[in-house]
Amino acid sequence: MSIVSDLLTAYLPSKRKTTPSGWTSFNAPCCHHNGNTTDTRGRGGLISEGDVISYHCFNCGYKASWQPGRSLSYKFKKLLEWCNTPDSEISKLALDVMRINEGVEVAERKIELPTFETVPLTTDAVKIVDIKDFNKFSIAVLEYMAARNLNLDDTDYYWSPSLGYRDRLIIPFYYEKRIVGWTARTITEDKKPKYLTETQPGFVYGLDEQSYNKVFAIVCEGQVDAIHIDGCALGGSEINDQQAMLLNRLAKDIIVVPDRDSAGSKLVERAIELGWGVSLPEWSQEVNDIGDAVSKYGRLYTLYSIANAAESSPLKIRLRAKKWFI
Repeated sequence: MSIVSDLLTAYLPSKRKTTPSGWTSFNAPCCHHNGNTTDTRGRGGLISEGDVISYHCFNCGYKASWQPGRSLSYKFKKLLEWCNTPDSEISKLALDVMRINEGVEVAERKIELPTFETVPLTTDAVKIVDIKDFNKFSIAVLEYMAARNLNLDDTDYYWSPSLGYRDRLIIPFYYEKRIVGWTARTITEDKKPKYLTETQPGFVYGLDEQSYNKVFAIVCEGQVDAIHIDGCALGGSEINDQQAMLLNRLAKDIIVVPDRDSAGSKLVERAIELGWGVSLPEWSQEVNDIGDAVSKYGRLYTLYSIANAAESSPLKIRLRAKKWFI
């Protein structure tokens, strides 16, 4: 432990838990400061690897880190502030770090392969294919699936009659054939939040589906998009080091397909940094993601267009990105 870790830990929310992979999860304090809804589902993640401390929010994407030999960054100071650390203590810590850093060499960060706990699905969740008596809520979920070109044999879709979930489509997250998380997507666009999600730091959706005979793996942001093209999903527009490690272990060419927004453009830069390919297909301007493309062009052409537009040259990717992002 270090003085930085000690101070941050002292002001973390009291309700938190630690996963087998070493992450401490808690309600992220950063989200509402960054224009997102307040986190109530423990999407903030903190991990210490030796003296290196890394924070990642799996809700709004905020990241901050510190390691010996480095000063406290602006983003790390803001994290401390949002955890209600007094300004006087933050200032004192920054000065203490400066004194300690004299003569300290920056150590190389070691990234460990994440592990994931098996978790239960929501209360009373049942596979949609096993429902015997449909009601208006479960029928509405089926109609939502049909409208979005989701087929019952794509994956194990679930539905729950419980209040708060009966108007949501539940998608389990599998890792090594175990359920390690899930997302429940509302079928009504005006209902907030759109997603209720139980996930673990470092998780990548769809890894189990990447068979050995596939030459490449398509990586996108959302799970539904991944289902459409039998790909992988990050669960957002950020790629943390553990997710990158899991994807690289597939030993396949990685092709990233971002959403067509500002967050997607940042994802492109991260993909370039990792040495991965990027695909920015020739889609109409109103097509913002893979789901839109499937609705307009169908699954087969969408998959073809992604493979055909895949590019590995950073220069060509950036030139294409200037025209592609809205």
